[in-house]
Amino acid sequence: MRRNGTQQNWLDGLSIGASALCLIHCLALPILIAALPALARALDLREGFHLLVLAAAIPTSAVALMAGHRRHGALVPVFTGIAGLVLMTIGALFTSRAAAETALTVAGSLLLASAHIANWRLRARATG
Repeated sequence: MRRNGTQQNWLDGLSIGASALCLIHCLALPILIAALPALARALDLREGFHLLVLAAAIPTSAVALMAGHRRHGALVPVFTGIAGLVLMTIGALFTSRAAAETALTVAGSLLLASAHIANWRLRARATG
């Protein structure tokens, strides 16, 4: 299925935004919770939240990165995105070790966002 440039920009933009939100969540929320114990109980995000975000990230990223690959032919964004998603998945499984979960999820989010940015740029060059 071919997607036009506007749809691909939207998908990449959505994926970059989701990665940024994940990064903010992973870095800011633990600091906020440590600083404000009363807020920790009010914002108790269950582990299911991470799985829900991951379940949204996988298909969105797969569609955007594969559509970009069809247009520009580069595999680096696809493999970078896969690596990011794998790290995010492993991070979601490390729920008993907060430091490992955060490190893996942040690294995965950064890789995934980088993949979408590269995809966006390569696609713009291929169409321009």
